[in-house]
Amino acid sequence: MNKAPIAELVCTRISHDLIGNIGAVANAVELLEEGDTDFLDEIKEILKVSSSVLSARLKFFRMAFGLDNANLTDMALVEKTTRDYLTTIGNKNFPIRLNMENFSVKYTRIMMLAVMILADVLIKGGEINVFEQNCKLFVNISAVSKISASKTEDILALLSGQKEEYLAQYAPVFYLKNLVNKSDMTLCLSEGDSLGFVID
Repeated sequence: MNKAPIAELVCTRISHDLIGNIGAVANAVELLEEGDTDFLDEIKEILKVSSSVLSARLKFFRMAFGLDNANLTDMALVEKTTRDYLTTIGNKNFPIRLNMENFSVKYTRIMMLAVMILADVLIKGGEINVFEQNCKLFVNISAVSKISASKTEDILALLSGQKEEYLAQYAPVFYLKNLVNKSDMTLCLSEGDSLGFVID
């Protein structure tokens, strides 16, 4: 895939992930402008939650899809940014937990994209584990987490080249594959008890 379709897919995916909360903020502001004070507490809560989600997602997207910057070498910030992003995907009843161990800085952006992809296949929350072992990065889902079989099949097909549909929801898959190829690394999706990525 050339750069133009990847850019289009990433822009579409990011827009999709932000538009709902942007709409909520716009609606809340409109109610405030109309002087509707009957629901002032609800309006404040909408603004608080939506702005928090927007901020967390934008910070994550900037690091995962943006240009290289010093933030990508600050592992504490990378972990916090990734955790904050995951809180916008899950909810208090079905949270997505992140278990992250130390790994090489060269894997930072790759890790963030892999986490984003795996978070998308979780149905009711779960755990994503990140660790480096024998000079390989492992990003996988805990065996107890329920996953979407159809999304998993799509990702496997896209990674293997068996499927050529350029769906925006899978923009992180295309971008991850491109990053790995440019870095002369190899990428595989492991199945079985622990769905996940192995990057070498």
